[in-house]
This record gives sequence, C-alpha cells and structure tokens, in this order.
Amino acid sequence: MRLSEMSGKEIIGLDNGERLGVIGDSDLEINTETGNIHAIIVPGGSFFGFGKKREDMVIPWDAIVKIGPDMVIIHVNKNQSQALEK
Repeated sequence: MRLSEMSGKEIIGLDNGERLGVIGDSDLEINTETGNIHAIIVPGGSFFGFGKKREDMVIPWDAIVKIGPDMVIIHVNKNQSQALEK
C-alpha cells in the first residue's frame, strides 16, 4: 500500500471507537537506516481553535490491528495509552 492511499484514512481506537485523527494530518516516525515505520504521530489540537489543546499522540506501528478501506483501527492497552501522549 502506498502512503498516498493511506493519507485519507481515519485512525480509530478499538477500545472505545474514538476518532483519533487522520493519517494525512499525522507524521510518521521512520528508521532512516532500515526504512521501517516505528510510529504514527497524531498532532494534538483543539476543536476549531477553541478549548484546551491536546497533546500529540504517538501510536506504535505494532498497535495497528487492521487497515481497512476507510480507516486504520488501533488497539492500545491502558498502560500504553498513558505513555502515548507525548
């Protein structure tokens, strides 16, 4: 799969169905020596500039459960979810 095909996919949490972001708005953490993707970094933000800004979320690549036609489903356990926010 090409990165351009993934860019419009939403990132959804398996545990609560929460929409965490969109791949196209996120950054990838890539090992420059191997070319392997280590993590997706979802930028924090606020709703249309209002409210409290969220922290960036780092989602390990191995937390991805399924890449579907419209979304990427991730599973993060409770211990990982606290460590994900950067």
